[in-house]
Amino acid sequence: MASIQDVAQLAQVSTATASRALSRPDMVAQSTRERVLSAAQQLGYQPNVLARSLRQGETRTIGVVVTDILNPFHATLAKGIQDAADRHGYVAFLFNSDEEPAKERRALETLRGHLPQGLILVPTSGAREHLKAMPDLPVVELDRVTGNPDATTVTTDNAGGGAAATRHLIELGHTRIGMIVGQQDISTATQRHDAYRAALEAAGLTYDPALVLSGNHREDDGYRAAMHLLSLPADRRPTALFVGNNEMTVGAVLAARALNLHIPADLSIVGFDDSRWAQTMTPPLTVVAQPAYDLGVQACEQLIALLGRTRTKSAARVQLPTTLIIRHSTGPPGQPRANASSRDPARPATSSHPPVPPSAGPPRA
Repeated sequence: MASIQDVAQLAQVSTATASRALSRPDMVAQSTRERVLSAAQQLGYQPNVLARSLRQGETRTIGVVVTDILNPFHATLAKGIQDAADRHGYVAFLFNSDEEPAKERRALETLRGHLPQGLILVPTSGAREHLKAMPDLPVVELDRVTGNPDATTVTTDNAGGGAAATRHLIELGHTRIGMIVGQQDISTATQRHDAYRAALEAAGLTYDPALVLSGNHREDDGYRAAMHLLSLPADRRPTALFVGNNEMTVGAVLAARALNLHIPADLSIVGFDDSRWAQTMTPPLTVVAQPAYDLGVQACEQLIALLGRTRTKSAARVQLPTTLIIRHSTGPPGQPRANASSRDPARPATSSHPPVPPSAGPPRA
């Protein structure tokens, strides 16, 4: 690989001049800069940005850690962050924690070696402890919160979204509404679950812990939980499900299909998060939509604002609204037959998941 010395020799300038021409062009004559740029292009020279940043003691980079990059919601968050960072002249280093605190800790350790100017973090349950190792780094907590009162946060109205989804099912006439919810040590899952419970009680319906199962925000967790809930005796089986994120909603839909349940005739489903598959599945899915791209943009804008502050100000709390989008996966409760497996003998199960018992119990109230 060509070095800066090679570029300087070909351009017939000193190494220092070649370096300035590439990093601080205002400090050299235009003709000299053009000669250095031509030499660099001819040699295929690529500057070592990290090494230069280490020498200068700062970078134009920010760290970004999301919990599941395969989830379209988190991919869209990352896209919003990256676009906003690019507009401000920053590079975003992206890491994926896979919902695992240990991976999150390793990501933060790696990031620290790259001297980021700030961090945007979708926290795992271990984030508050992990961030203690980076006390001077400006941080924006995105989507979820750690509970740190001094943190700048960018979130959506999870409580409002959870309440709207539950009220919609109640207004359709459902009285046995199950919920498949995320980990109860994650703020988004707790807020959605609490809103579901409050909406039931406000309507005079009894909250039944047996109709609530928690999981790790993944498709398999949604599948297991739905298989368990939909296999309950007919007088206890839910006629509707509110599912706490889009990955678990996929699992719940697959479980309903495996049991030959018709949506919404046999089972109404409301998911949290919108996506293309939710709009194009049959029937299209009723969802609580979050402005994922705007969340990412807002998180980056808040971080840039933090980086520009010369004195401490109170932490910002940005909350964007959610929207209930009613499609065709919800309707009034039908009259389900007692034997779920015999609902439609001509319609084969389409799920690739084997029927497995649930691995998660009800969340803490």
